[in-house]
Amino acid sequence: MAMDASAIAKPHDRLATYLADDLEAVNGLIRTKMASKHAPRIPEVTQHLVEAGGKRLRPMLTLAAARMCGYDGPFHVHLAATVEFIHTATLLHDDVVDESAQRRGRPTANLLWDNKSSVLVGDYLFSRSFQLMTETGNMEVLRILSDASATIAEGEVLQLTAAQDLATDEGIYLQVIRGKTAALFSAATEVGGVIAGAEEAQVRALFDYGDALGIAFQIVDDLLDYQGQSAATGKNVGDDFRERKLTLPVIRAVALADAEERAFWSRTIERGKQDDGDLDHALRLLAKHDALTYTKDSAIGWASKAKAALDPLPGHALKDMLLDLADYVVERIN
Repeated sequence: MAMDASAIAKPHDRLATYLADDLEAVNGLIRTKMASKHAPRIPEVTQHLVEAGGKRLRPMLTLAAARMCGYDGPFHVHLAATVEFIHTATLLHDDVVDESAQRRGRPTANLLWDNKSSVLVGDYLFSRSFQLMTETGNMEVLRILSDASATIAEGEVLQLTAAQDLATDEGIYLQVIRGKTAALFSAATEVGGVIAGAEEAQVRALFDYGDALGIAFQIVDDLLDYQGQSAATGKNVGDDFRERKLTLPVIRAVALADAEERAFWSRTIERGKQDDGDLDHALRLLAKHDALTYTKDSAIGWASKAKAALDPLPGHALKDMLLDLADYVVERIN
């Protein structure tokens, strides 16, 4: 499998090098399944997103889990493509829901085409993902990925109501991000173990790793929204504030707020009345209550849980890369 992966710095790049042949097969399958004889808009929209320079992190997790557990059949490629299709479908839908203008540093599909195209092409990709799943002939794989799809949708709907309600606490926040992000991470790793016929304790370990990694990943994303740089994140700093999303930094600041501060959060987040200077004031309140440090510590804690989860798995070069990946997810903060 290609060149020495250890010579490459970032763990997801090392994974991509180690899994280069598998990833090429996944990309080929994605291109084949993106095609549509009757609706050329489908490959146009999909290609814009799929080719936008995403890291293919989720499909790599499936490939890595399967290979780490000794799998040498063809179906890990189908499952990795399935995971990427589910992810891409949710991105298309998310950008419509969030009215986003930028994704991975490029204009979103709904901006370049329209909301109708984004929603319908997202639906097409979901359908394609289920077609791909069935090709494995494995009912357990079908159960895991269909459950994950339902959990993702549930998390997104929960976020609609929870995001602008100051009563949203860390427990509800965790439920939201477990749905919208961690569910696909954990399904991606779990199905890799299942298709490889790994023993139950190892499959559980892979699920736990993906779950904790996905939570850490989303917490870091939410933190970077307040302290990242647009060039690095592909988003505008403060988007979550402008979109009135209650993420962990704000939940922490609200929990420690006095009456005047709570009134500010109520006006800007719950009622959506935002004026010039409000983002700067929000950042001052986050700093006052050390909310960003608290959020960073929480992400580091989940990354540690992800690493500990891999203990039942045997020594393997891919295991080392997955351990490093958990560290790298939180290193993005710096």
